[in-house]
Amino acid sequence: MMTSVMPDEVRHERVVPLPSGSRIAGLFAGADLADAYAIQLPPDSSRDVETLARFMLGEQAPWVRFLMGLRDTLVAGFGIKTSRQLREAPTSEASDRINIFRIYAACEDEMILGEDDKHLDFRISVLLRSNGAESGGKNDIVVTTVVHCHNLLGRTYLALIAPFHRIVVRSNLQRAARRGWPQSATLQG
Repeated sequence: MMTSVMPDEVRHERVVPLPSGSRIAGLFAGADLADAYAIQLPPDSSRDVETLARFMLGEQAPWVRFLMGLRDTLVAGFGIKTSRQLREAPTSEASDRINIFRIYAACEDEMILGEDDKHLDFRISVLLRSNGAESGGKNDIVVTTVVHCHNLLGRTYLALIAPFHRIVVRSNLQRAARRGWPQSATLQG
């Protein structure tokens, strides 16, 4: 069951500082790209970070799928993995991926996803963060991306996709909020 429609102030994603408590914080130094976006979760939303990550990243908006198809056409000749190759890459279990993203770690409050390739490596952190008692116990979901390029191809590719990356991350957060985040299991009973 999904949460009810949220007030506009809850639905708006925002740029936030790179979270020092993230398990990928050690990758921030020397990164070719490092950014973080957050959105406030409604009080009745799930606190299961894997459920939230799968909800947000599992199904892309049609325009994002179109962009990925265009990207795949353009990069295939350069030896960069296509989204199909990423989705079909062997893992020990099907649950080891969310869409094109390989799951590197799943903890109570954070999932680490990403991929390594010859041109660049990237990691995405989906972090559930409490804003503390001073905010009335409100929670945020924080999406952090870190990219390290290995060569000119990686730096060129990143320069071309970085503006789209930012739009897609923000859109994923807004889209999940509009659709209504999954509810907490304790509230569904």
